[in-house]
Amino acid sequence: MPTTDSSTADSRPGLREFLVQKRAAIQAREEAIASGTFVGPVVLRAHSVAEGRSGVRRIRIRDHQILSDSQADYAGYDLGPGSPELVLGVFASCLTHVFEVVAARMEIPLDEIRVDVEGQVDPRAGRPGFEQVPREPHNITYRAAVTSPAGSEQIEELYQIVEAECPLLALFTNPQKITGELVHTPGA
Repeated sequence: MPTTDSSTADSRPGLREFLVQKRAAIQAREEAIASGTFVGPVVLRAHSVAEGRSGVRRIRIRDHQILSDSQADYAGYDLGPGSPELVLGVFASCLTHVFEVVAARMEIPLDEIRVDVEGQVDPRAGRPGFEQVPREPHNITYRAAVTSPAGSEQIEELYQIVEAECPLLALFTNPQKITGELVHTPGA
């Protein structure tokens, strides 16, 4: 039976090695942008359909799919996270990824990145006595924890750059213009 002493565990590829690969990919992308060969902007698309008798929402993004559902107290089957939960999860993922990108660019070794996001929604929002309660997720907080041999000053600089560059943090904190359109197909 193989042993798992600390020397064996330390020799396995981990986040530090991934960040070396990430740095190479970032450098290639930056070179393409600088030379004018990077074609942009990138158009992002997502599609959602409510399915039959369950009402489960199947979200499709490129070749991927995610199920979104409500909890039982909202006529759901709890087959997946609800939309507000997905938003917070995607925000956590984005912050984690930006930590990877910035750490790779700055050549800061990281052994672990963990981001926890929390927010509130109140189903009573807009009802009598709760008119001022927001309908959207609010009181959003996050906590990022990194494990790294780098010094505190370097990690603080990393954090400040992540906060400045995270696109979803900017999405949540800057006013956005969103336009919508309804297409109605009469049913039988």
